[in-house]
Amino acid sequence: MKAVILDAASLGPGIDLTPIRAHLDALDVHQYSAREQVAERLAGAEVAIVNKVVLDGDALAALPGLKLICVLATGTNNIDMAAAERLGIAVRNVTAYGTASVAQHTLMLMLALATRLPRYQRDVAEGRWGESPFFCLMDHTTLQLEGKRLVIVGQGELGSKVARLAQAFGMHVDFAARPGNEAHDSRQSLGELAPEADAISLHCPLTEATRHLVDADLLATLKPGALLINCARGGIIDEDAALEALRDHRLGGLAVDVLPTEPPRDGHRLLDALNEPLNLIVTPHNAWITPEARQRIVTLTADNLRHWQAD
Repeated sequence: MKAVILDAASLGPGIDLTPIRAHLDALDVHQYSAREQVAERLAGAEVAIVNKVVLDGDALAALPGLKLICVLATGTNNIDMAAAERLGIAVRNVTAYGTASVAQHTLMLMLALATRLPRYQRDVAEGRWGESPFFCLMDHTTLQLEGKRLVIVGQGELGSKVARLAQAFGMHVDFAARPGNEAHDSRQSLGELAPEADAISLHCPLTEATRHLVDADLLATLKPGALLINCARGGIIDEDAALEALRDHRLGGLAVDVLPTEPPRDGHRLLDALNEPLNLIVTPHNAWITPEARQRIVTLTADNLRHWQAD
């Protein structure tokens, strides 16, 4: 059996592909693949292994020998799933590979916002500590997490892990009802929980029900010192509204690991705002990138191959 990895570079450096090779007769590895290279590179392969390369209906129809697509991620939006089903091509993705990594990153962002780290780092870099009349700076009020209330949207493996870490800091955790299903959910909605939240952390997929879930109206109900963290998908918050709330001191801190378009080749208002004295953090969708999490993707993909071969 032959397989082709179209975008191995998306796994980053230092990753061992041996677990995948063990289930194959041949494996071609391409670091990057343009859309127009897909058909040529997958010719003669039974298995396509991809992360973000688009496999549309036309590409799949041109590959009569293709039997399986292994996605090196959870999301399958780059695959024409309807075409794959019509053509009898199985699709397998991986889940829960980065739980510890993303949860750790989420807590890092929350702690940094709570301590107003972006503001104090800027002050130190600009020499303000050396100008202080006494030994420390206290210009920006910090937030002690113990005893504060964290609202999490998404009670899956990741949201539950974040909850446990937050509880270790003495926080009280509430899970919001699933957006779009509030009428059939015993948990309170985000709208009901938001006014009492000291921090909100998002760990849900981007759907029609979650697009701009945190919008100007919801932001208006928050405590002025509340923290907002998005390590889920860009667009779940209205980034423009959140930035305005931060600038107007109606939001205590904003941290995102995701933007609506990635990479943001045309820029974004949040990136521009990093030059302003705000309690704002933007990380480059790298919450998941610990070596352990990236190697776990390979292990789970090898499991997918093994299970598919056994069917």
